[in-house]
Order: sequence, then C-alpha cells, then structure tokens
Amino acid sequence: MYVIVTYDVEQERVGRILKICRKYLNWVQNSVFEGGITEAKFEKLKSELQRSIEKSKDSVRFYKVKDRALIDLEVLGLEKGITNFMY
Repeated sequence: MYVIVTYDVEQERVGRILKICRKYLNWVQNSVFEGGITEAKFEKLKSELQRSIEKSKDSVRFYKVKDRALIDLEVLGLEKGITNFMY
C-alpha cells in the first residue's frame, strides 16, 4: 500500500514524530511523509505514533492508497523532499 502521513503536533514532540516517520516513509515537505509500506510496518508506524502524541493536542492523518499509480501528483515550486515512489 502507499501512504501519505501529515501531522500537526506541539513543538516539543515534533522531533520525536519526525524521527518515527523517517524510519518508515520518505520526507517530502514539512510535516508530510509518503511512501510504500507493508501493512505490518504501517501498524508499527501507527503504534509508535500513538504512543508519542498527546491526543488532546496533536493530530496525525493517514491517507492510504492501494497503488501509487492512482495518485496524480503535481508540484508547484520547490520540491522539498526526495521521494522514492518504489515499493
């Protein structure tokens, strides 16, 4: 599966969330990661993030797509992250 993860967390947790996401996905913009991931690794990612956020203050969103080919990506301006679209 292909996943896009976005997050909005309080400053003191940004570094921790960033580190977790980098273990599983490719950084593409501030607070945005994406990439191919197995279901097992996706569950591990969610579990780590769940333990690291404060539910009453932080937000993490997951956009799951069955196949990267279904996404028609268009970028205006600077391409911030290096994206590896291979699974």
